Amino acid sequence: MESQRLIYRAYTKEDDEFYASMWGQPDIVRYIGKGLTKTKKEAVRSLENWILPGYKNGMGLFVIILKETGEPIGHAGLVPQVVEGRKETEIGYWLKKPFWGKGFASEAAGFFMSYGKAELHQSRLISLIHPKNAASIAVAKKLGMVYEKTVFFNGSRTRVYATGQPQTIWKAITCD
Repeated sequence: MESQRLIYRAYTKEDDEFYASMWGQPDIVRYIGKGLTKTKKEAVRSLENWILPGYKNGMGLFVIILKETGEPIGHAGLVPQVVEGRKETEIGYWLKKPFWGKGFASEAAGFFMSYGKAELHQSRLISLIHPKNAASIAVAKKLGMVYEKTVFFNGSRTRVYATGQPQTIWKAITCD
């Protein structure tokens, strides 16, 4: 799969160094999960137990390769999530720090938004974003996603940005 400047391919076990290098950078993981880095051993376990088995029905996180250099610069894709008991499909993405602010996150997220709608027939996609992650909020808005609410997700306050019809069962009260 590819977009204008990027190629997307499935992770393999041989990507363990790259995957671990991203997990080892505090700036990259600051707004991911609990915001904590992982050791190489922990990252390899995550790759083997979460990323590699996650390729089902067109879903999963894919290595982002910069066409110009062939260098892996991050990952993006569609991930099944359960938010407040509801099954959702999240557009997720991470980039290595030297590639921030160059439009790559918007390009990758936009590609997977189109892919999810056209190829996987998803009428609704979400992004789960830490409230202080201004860059990811800007990407979501650029793609036309709208803020729906703040939830507690994996133990942290997380904003839900979405395309498609809002969930009608969301309570009117948010955590903001």
